[in-house]
Amino acid sequence: MILIHNANQVVTVASFGDKVKRGRRQGEIFVIEKGSVLIKDEKIEWVGRAIDFNFGLYGDEVEIVDATGKVVLPGFVDSHTHLVFAGTRESEFDLRIKGFTYQQIAEMGGGILSTVKKTREETKENLLKIARNYARMALSYGTTTIEIKSGYGLNLDDEVKILEVANELNGNPAFTIPTFLGAHAIPPEFKGKKDDYVKFLIDVVIPEISKRKLARFCDVFCEKDYFTPDDAEKILNAGKRVGLLPKIHAEQFSNYGGVGVGVKVGAISIDHLENVSDGDIELLSKADSVAVLLPGVSFFLNYQYAPARKLIDAGVPVAIATDFNPGSCMSLNMQLMMTIACTQMRMTVEEVITAVTLNSAGAVGISDITGSIEVGKRADILIFNVVDYRMIPYFFGINHIDTIFVGGKRAEVSTPM
Repeated sequence: MILIHNANQVVTVASFGDKVKRGRRQGEIFVIEKGSVLIKDEKIEWVGRAIDFNFGLYGDEVEIVDATGKVVLPGFVDSHTHLVFAGTRESEFDLRIKGFTYQQIAEMGGGILSTVKKTREETKENLLKIARNYARMALSYGTTTIEIKSGYGLNLDDEVKILEVANELNGNPAFTIPTFLGAHAIPPEFKGKKDDYVKFLIDVVIPEISKRKLARFCDVFCEKDYFTPDDAEKILNAGKRVGLLPKIHAEQFSNYGGVGVGVKVGAISIDHLENVSDGDIELLSKADSVAVLLPGVSFFLNYQYAPARKLIDAGVPVAIATDFNPGSCMSLNMQLMMTIACTQMRMTVEEVITAVTLNSAGAVGISDITGSIEVGKRADILIFNVVDYRMIPYFFGINHIDTIFVGGKRAEVSTPM
């Protein structure tokens, strides 16, 4: 057993059985001053005030981790990433600085398809090595669970390859949640034949992914020049028929109807929402979907932010994730995402903490397992070298992590090179 003892603050984000927090409750994080957390058999055994811990009950079995003057939080859940890919796109970054748009760069041969080409050419062994390095970086900033989408293969063999890598990463170094995103773009071999590609995904790829148990979710990039709302509905329903739960990229570059599709198919999360309308927000307020917002993308592309304040005030549960990918957000730092969400999206520190823990866990269907510090949940726990939780987004650009526990086991926190 391990006792994280006498922390200046233990931020529990206690949910009391609720899968997510919405509206006013999103800002309720339940802080225990001078608190302790007991870990036993990879789970949280006890949480409360340090003064109330009964040492006599556990005797010499307890290893004490002194957290005096530090802050304890649940591990971060990054609920939207594209972590498995080959190559980088710094040349496109340079073009954007010089005034080219994301869409223009794609038309010039960059964008998603340039990463598809590199990823297809890479071996599975090398992809695993690259992805594990990225996962270690994410962990070093406090991410203990990572959702990983495919979508840089766009054929059966390479989509399988990517999802196999995502699955093999699970638990080493962080927990992973795999999502099938074959509907990320139209591959070059199907240029001008989008309907044929949609049929290929539905008839061939999705059944095979399900048969091999490689993914938990099915996702679609619903956007102009990519996949229409009708395409998205067909693909997501095909996924549902074989047990893949729906997610959707919606309203990123235009208001295109993705929210309506997501609500209709019962998507567990509806992600991006930079161009969400008031009507969409009303739809979301009556649905069970989590709105996953991606502030790093807007920051990196110098683009408008999703209206987090409107969404929260309307009662929509909001999560924050990195959207780590080589084109629109080359960052794994969830602490930085917290700062951007506070300063640019007008979220309170408390709302942001819920957004990167419990609500993000809810966006991948695991908030009953992790996302808060409560008895019985998996011991995914972070200790920060700060005296107050508000310092984490306030003193930005600094990695405040001191110690990380993943499933009750102390993890290496040094950033690999």
